[in-house]
Amino acid sequence: MTFEPEQLGQSAQELAATLRKLRKQAGLSGDRLAARCNMSQSKVSRIESGKVRPSLVDIERILRALDAPPALVAEVSALARIAATEWQDARSMRRKGLHKKQLELAGLEASSTEFRFFLLSMLTALLSTPEYIRASLAHIPGDHSKAVARKLERQEVLYDRRKRFTFIITEQAARSPFVSPDAMAVQLDRLASLTHLPNVRLGVLPIETRLPGCPLNTFTVYDERLATVETTAGVMVFCDPRDVRMYLDEFAGYDERALFGEAARERLAEWATAFRS
Repeated sequence: MTFEPEQLGQSAQELAATLRKLRKQAGLSGDRLAARCNMSQSKVSRIESGKVRPSLVDIERILRALDAPPALVAEVSALARIAATEWQDARSMRRKGLHKKQLELAGLEASSTEFRFFLLSMLTALLSTPEYIRASLAHIPGDHSKAVARKLERQEVLYDRRKRFTFIITEQAARSPFVSPDAMAVQLDRLASLTHLPNVRLGVLPIETRLPGCPLNTFTVYDERLATVETTAGVMVFCDPRDVRMYLDEFAGYDERALFGEAARERLAEWATAFRS
């Protein structure tokens, strides 16, 4: 299914309007539909007004109650999948201020307990030294002091024992020289030190590792409810359980092949030594 990026901002309301229209075409009141779905009338009303995003189960129950034909079920299900996807383009994020994106991420981190980061080409701010963070923003015009400060503040979440983190880092991400050799060595030392945190699993994928597939993007999965995928042009946010499961499965394949613990520390030390020499 193809779509324009603008659809990702409109599809939730379109889905709500479609479900409302189908109910009226079936000659059912909100109360009668709610009774058929074993759902509260207030929830039906919030779904039809777009105030609540229905789950796939909710949509299935509503369409079954409306005795919708298979073709219509497929069409509405596809619309629901788009409604569960958000597009954040890089240009808009820069116009709004990169520090505001950091506040959004901090909120997401506060509301989640388990995090899975797959880092393909560079490190996330949670793991980065101040020098690395500043270098990662150097290609973007403007003053980024607020964004750097917010990125460093977010690192405090790593020390919250109630939260669990797994970072899988490719050799490319770990060794790409965003800063001077000495600063890269310090950055690798920081990665090694973080492996000692009891709630952090940090694994590396050396270049010679045979992977189960071909990784295309950096991505993060928050609990099992949301996945964000980074592209050159922006960030895709997936809430549809089928999409989130796809990234969980991909992550599991890398997790099985990554080096953790002492093996990871040894490899990081080798790379740091190479930079120092």
